[in-house]
Amino acid sequence: MDDDAVFRALADASRRQLLDRLYQKDGQALVELCEGLAMSRQAVAKHLAILEAANLVSWRRVHREKLHFINPLPINRIAERWIAKFERRHLSALSALKKSLEGDGND
Repeated sequence: MDDDAVFRALADASRRQLLDRLYQKDGQALVELCEGLAMSRQAVAKHLAILEAANLVSWRRVHREKLHFINPLPINRIAERWIAKFERRHLSALSALKKSLEGDGND
């Protein structure tokens, strides 16, 4: 997976909005995703293509419709690689502080 493509795809607020909509209701057609947005159908389709290229969205045909589905794996991979490693340090520090404040029980 290309982390740069994922970061570029997530950098745009419209694409994040589309991901939020798919998170709320997965398996939507282009027509559904366009509802209530201040974007043309072509703009939504272009954003979906970028999300697909970053592997954040997949699709499958059901009869005549192309349904779009969120793929959370690339976001999870980024969270594990770029966020979790920083959280570990903070959680370890908080744990040490808690133990220090509470004492070790052997006083």
